[in-house]
Amino acid sequence: MRLLFIRHGDPDYEHDSLTDAGRIEARALAKHINEWKIDQVYLSPLGRARETALYSLDELGLNRMKTVEERTREWLMEFNAVVDVPKFPKYLEAYPNSVLPDGSFRKRICWDMVPAYLNRHPEYYETWGWRDAELMTDTDVIEKYDWVCNSLDELLAEYGYVRDGMGYRVERECTDTIAFFCHFGVTCVMLSHLMNASPFSLWHGLCMAPTSVTDVYSEEREQGYASFRAWKVGDVSHLACEGVEPSFSARFCEVYSNGAQRH
Repeated sequence: MRLLFIRHGDPDYEHDSLTDAGRIEARALAKHINEWKIDQVYLSPLGRARETALYSLDELGLNRMKTVEERTREWLMEFNAVVDVPKFPKYLEAYPNSVLPDGSFRKRICWDMVPAYLNRHPEYYETWGWRDAELMTDTDVIEKYDWVCNSLDELLAEYGYVRDGMGYRVERECTDTIAFFCHFGVTCVMLSHLMNASPFSLWHGLCMAPTSVTDVYSEEREQGYASFRAWKVGDVSHLACEGVEPSFSARFCEVYSNGAQRH
């Protein structure tokens, strides 16, 4: 079994759509989409992921309306568990850029904490220990994390791979390639589950540019028992082939003094 996690194009978050650059990226992806020999597609319900997928659905010869209607999965939306900083100002240390111009605080996506805070709290990097971190008790992170992981397992079981402890019992062999048009945050959640790692390690250790493809294969080294390994993470070779520069929107500033890059 092969799983492709495809991030949406350069986003216009305000309108939940793509920027002009994002549409160029999505078209570049679509020109190469058949190279992955995709058997099935699943979509995030959010506009920026759907818009990205539409270009590729045409190239794959799939009916747009039918695919969107039948293959949209709510759990593939961006992982949006939030930290209520106004309610819990103790977490301002983790999210210092929560302060609004009027001095009030805004809520933050849980995984968007600054690395310095994360590194002072190594429990976030522990495979299971992150679930016991103080912040987890004040948020819905674990509830939403488990929803995504359980939903992924239900889908994999339909293809014959049933979660069994930290791996998968193979009830029916499958060599299909399944593509997920979704988002960075939720992709890291799924990868952390498949690879038994802390999601915080992946949220802060990986970078996946818009329209990048993360390529994961199952491995069945012992008959009837499978695990998953990433062959490529954040692959943007399709952009290089089309002469398109990857968007910087996946990254933060390389040096703090560069005010032109995202801080």
